[in-house]
Amino acid sequence: MQWQPLEAAVERATGRAFKVRDSRSMGGGCINQAVLVSDGKRSFFVKLNAASKLSMFEAEAAGLDDMRAADAIRVPEPVCTGSSDGNAWFVMEYIPMGGRSNARLAGEQLALMHRKQADAFGWRMDNTIGSTPQPNDWMNDWVAFWREQRLGFQLQLAARNGHGGALQSRGEKLLSSFDRLLDHDPVPSLLHGDLWGGNIGYDREGNPVIFDPAVYFGDREADLAMTELFGGFGTAFYETYDAVWPIDRGYAVRKTLYNLYHILNHLNLFGGGYAGQAQGMIDRLLAEIG
Repeated sequence: MQWQPLEAAVERATGRAFKVRDSRSMGGGCINQAVLVSDGKRSFFVKLNAASKLSMFEAEAAGLDDMRAADAIRVPEPVCTGSSDGNAWFVMEYIPMGGRSNARLAGEQLALMHRKQADAFGWRMDNTIGSTPQPNDWMNDWVAFWREQRLGFQLQLAARNGHGGALQSRGEKLLSSFDRLLDHDPVPSLLHGDLWGGNIGYDREGNPVIFDPAVYFGDREADLAMTELFGGFGTAFYETYDAVWPIDRGYAVRKTLYNLYHILNHLNLFGGGYAGQAQGMIDRLLAEIG
């Protein structure tokens, strides 16, 4: 990649000259490449993808801005986004990681971030969950939001991707009846949206840092459920969260409903065994409904 357009954008955003003297790969996930760039004095973390993904980076930057504005838990500061030579890029603050984890502080700070609330469910723009589009039209009804813009949307994608049969028939039955599980009157909390163990770290002072968001305003339990999907947060995290903002009764069942969204998204992104996992979750939820 030619660094000149990115250098110029960083200079405009920060008001200070910047020339890339060193760059090294930071690996990356299944969606983006990641590079650390430095001029010898300042370093930035850069995500790279095809130019067509620029809007994905713009939405991610806006999500980080909203989480930073909540002033509850550390997130990287966005610097700039742009595209050149067929590449889209997102430049953000580089936060060196490696401090001792502090699950109690992470639980406390996430609960405080969830206290940042809106008047409706959704967000000011659509974004992505992984690389899958995530619609966020504002709605006053949480059940309708989850039915139309989360589960229903993913089931439609699954059908287009060839995953039909029982997944669709049982999924449609769940869509028509899962409102019986959502009887706890949630408020629209600011959510990270994709808070699995790979999207939290600890800086060198031990402060929690969350990143790679899929931000929207929704039921805080959706974030908590995602923390349990692949593990890694620990008992202290949940004890402290519950002490700051007690978790509502019935969460143990609802977390399966919320994590079904992410399993369906994994099915649409990666295929494989996620179809059986999604089917099993749907069947457990239908059994709860009776």
